[in-house]
Amino acid sequence: MRTPVYAKVAFWALIVAIVIFSIFPFYYAIISSFRSGSALFSTAVWPDAVDIANYVSVFTGQPFGRNILNSIVVAVSVVALSLFLGVTAAYALGRVTFRGRGLLLLTILSVSMFPQVAVLSGMFELIRALNIYNTLWGLILSNMILTLPFTVWVLTTFMRELPKELEEAAFVDGASPWIVVRRIFLPLMWPAMVTTGLLAFIAAWNEFLFALTFTLSSEQRTVPVAIALLSGATQFELPWGNIMAASVIVTVPVVILVLIFQRRIVSGLTAGAVKG
Repeated sequence: MRTPVYAKVAFWALIVAIVIFSIFPFYYAIISSFRSGSALFSTAVWPDAVDIANYVSVFTGQPFGRNILNSIVVAVSVVALSLFLGVTAAYALGRVTFRGRGLLLLTILSVSMFPQVAVLSGMFELIRALNIYNTLWGLILSNMILTLPFTVWVLTTFMRELPKELEEAAFVDGASPWIVVRRIFLPLMWPAMVTTGLLAFIAAWNEFLFALTFTLSSEQRTVPVAIALLSGATQFELPWGNIMAASVIVTVPVVILVLIFQRRIVSGLTAGAVKG
């Protein structure tokens, strides 16, 4: 049966409306980053001229390069630690039978549902007790609260469905549990690991509340806090152009990563959803 013309027109009109609604805020942020002075108050949707003064000002007015390096160190460390602990925990929870395993998994899933503000005071006391306040280690530890629960949950769901015969054959050949995890399971778990690793990276890269609370100096801040604390020449000036330029700079790497690994993300999430 042929689809009526008006139905096709309505369908594509809906698609165009959704695309414009989704992309326009980001497009307006980009063109605002290339405007300065009175041009920032323009409502035109097409820039009259391209000015990179805001991008230069972001790096000369504050230690923004150091803030980007801090975010890279924190996000990469969080991903590495989350995947390492997640894989080892997933092996224990997915392949080893012990009493209370189901309750432990539900507890891990429940922890991930708590809002950040609910654990903020307890985490603050823990970080002060460990003497890692205003350090990158404090941010790495606090971000693990956000990334480790869903990493363990997704990897456990994926590992449960791996063939048991592979593990049994390795044990017959004298392999230890660590060798089974490293040589047998890891090559099969790349889709799930790429998915959880990228989601953990995005969560750590964009995290704001912990970074604002647990850092004090500009040299230890990550980019979300650095952007929020950008100030103008006077208390009455809002550096809108600098804020937009900084936002574009820190968003581009995440967009590139998502575009590169988009198929891995979908396959990893789908595998976890179907096999769980």
